[in-house]
Amino acid sequence: MRRMCTTPDSRPPIDPISGAAIDAGQITLKGEDGTEFRAYLARPEQSTGAGIVILPDVRGLHPFFEELALRFAERGIAALAIDYFARTAGSEPRGDEFEYMPHVEQLRWEDARGDITAAVAHLRSLDPAPRSVLTMGFCMGGRFSSLSATLGLGLAGVVPFYGWPVGKGRAESPAPADLAHKIECDVLAIYGEADAPIPKEARDAFDEALDKAGVRHETVVYRGAPHGFFDKGTPDFADASADAWDRVLAFIRRHTAGQPFAAAPPSGAVGSNVADATDSEPDHRTSSDPRVAYWAGEEPEASED
Repeated sequence: MRRMCTTPDSRPPIDPISGAAIDAGQITLKGEDGTEFRAYLARPEQSTGAGIVILPDVRGLHPFFEELALRFAERGIAALAIDYFARTAGSEPRGDEFEYMPHVEQLRWEDARGDITAAVAHLRSLDPAPRSVLTMGFCMGGRFSSLSATLGLGLAGVVPFYGWPVGKGRAESPAPADLAHKIECDVLAIYGEADAPIPKEARDAFDEALDKAGVRHETVVYRGAPHGFFDKGTPDFADASADAWDRVLAFIRRHTAGQPFAAAPPSGAVGSNVADATDSEPDHRTSSDPRVAYWAGEEPEASED
């Protein structure tokens, strides 16, 4: 059985903001190896100073991710969603009948890595250029999002949704837990508790690796939520999706409002910040590092929309 984060009719569980002024559409970028690939750029009229690269699941540049880019832009965040499959499927738009798995099987991390690097560079070329750039990914893209923090791109933060953090991964990608010592920025990792292929042991292994590496992070686990719960088509988990969206927006704001970009943690700084979204008395930790505000277990900042 094929597992994916989205179905053909899936959409982000986020309501649009009526009247928001944005500029959006498909563009073509060039990877580090010279391959042209498709992307979707959504720009706000009034920028908050943040930009985010959206890394899709195995379906590539599906409408889910284009619409997610719009939702970010409506909130003042420049968003760029990219496709992975130009080398084997070309750069033309594809319909719901697209057989993605043969292309997933041919995808290699070194190519995806170069495309992510090109996407970050494109966001920084915008006028005005964002002060902070982050990545956010889902499933395979969630793993890629964690790995993007190891590429020396000066990212302000990464947000992997249900990304496999240990063991073998698609595209022959390395395990983020194995490269935790190279992660240059803060991590907001989001999981569903009922996502069987990413059990507690795998989540804990990533947390422990980040702790050992001195990487500030928050891990949020939604009780009973499955893989791919962040979807308008899973109404039973609407509250979890709403909370996750608020946490993502809060994370972006905190890492845009005057926060220094990626730097080595100070000696002796606390490395982790882990929260179960259903715990009544979460583990609160503090840090002397002014880059990071800790909010595990507390209500996320209220969204302004």
